[in-house]
Amino acid sequence: MGLENISFTFFFNSILLGVGLAMDAFSVSMANGLNEPKMKRPRMIGIAAIFAFFQIAMPLIGWGCVCTVASQFSVFEKWIPWIALALLGFIGGKMLYEGITAKEEDAHKGAIGLWALIVQGVATSIDALSVGFTIAHYHFPEALLACLLIGVVTFLICYMGIIIGKTAGTKLAGKAGILGGTILILIGLEIFITSWF
Repeated sequence: MGLENISFTFFFNSILLGVGLAMDAFSVSMANGLNEPKMKRPRMIGIAAIFAFFQIAMPLIGWGCVCTVASQFSVFEKWIPWIALALLGFIGGKMLYEGITAKEEDAHKGAIGLWALIVQGVATSIDALSVGFTIAHYHFPEALLACLLIGVVTFLICYMGIIIGKTAGTKLAGKAGILGGTILILIGLEIFITSWF
């Protein structure tokens, strides 16, 4: 069956891993909520689901790489912080620019498009590729279950992040895009800087 490692510790570690990996996505979700304070529930669910999807996919891809082409993956790993910085810097810079140049009547027209959300999802989950190393000893069913648990935790945390961001965004009105963009850039810098220590 390939489920020999399933235990309380397995679930506990997977949930903790999910919480740790979801922190960047949580911050970006807050920024999205800030940027779009009138966001409806279906869109909130959709955004949280995008982040959850990438937090499921990236560790699985990492697991696959470790089990097949581990040496090539370790070469790629050093570029992860640079990629995250570039992606979040680009999206954050765009939000910042739009927030600064937006007129008052455009204050609530800053909904982030699907492509930007996908870029955010990749940028905040790319470091999860390295989780493939920590679950490399799992069989595929165990690795899949661990990644699904990470995804569920990410979804819940990101949904909460959007709610918090929306609440603050309603109070900040048109300036929320500036704050949201700044947050994304700072997250990118944090991922980049902490990778060196």
